[in-house]
Amino acid sequence: MSGSPPAAADDLPAAARRVAAAAAAAGLAIEVRVMPQSTRTAQEAAAACGCAVAQIVKSLIFRGAASGRPYLLLVSGANRVDEAKAAARLGEALTRPDAAYVRETTGYAIGGVPPLGHAAPMTSFIDETLLRYDIVWAAAGTPLAVFSADPRALQHAVGATIIAV
Repeated sequence: MSGSPPAAADDLPAAARRVAAAAAAAGLAIEVRVMPQSTRTAQEAAAACGCAVAQIVKSLIFRGAASGRPYLLLVSGANRVDEAKAAARLGEALTRPDAAYVRETTGYAIGGVPPLGHAAPMTSFIDETLLRYDIVWAAAGTPLAVFSADPRALQHAVGATIIAV
């Protein structure tokens, strides 16, 4: 794995400290790494982490078209969400919210949205593809911060339902 070693908690950006605290509260042991290059996209994150794009967790926020409720979909970096298929599973049509809604709902900017530690509770789902790996990598609150985790432990910590995207 390339990149930097785990950062000491005091050296982490505030957003990454919030993610580390949320993970600890959920019983998920993680070490946040601040990378020297961007991890904003799945491709950038895979290059920085030295893993396959499919091992990158994209934390995507959708909004229920009827309810307005936020939904979190944890998706493999190699996959795209079939919105019609996901909507059928969730029971309502989905819309893609703007960056302001994502920040308001999660507390993080797009490119650094983590799978946990959000400002508002939301129903969560995890792409079954991620469960094929021993380790997956996710954003830790900023476009430079990441953490690795066992995908089953991440699923449990987030309370995510398995879904085919």
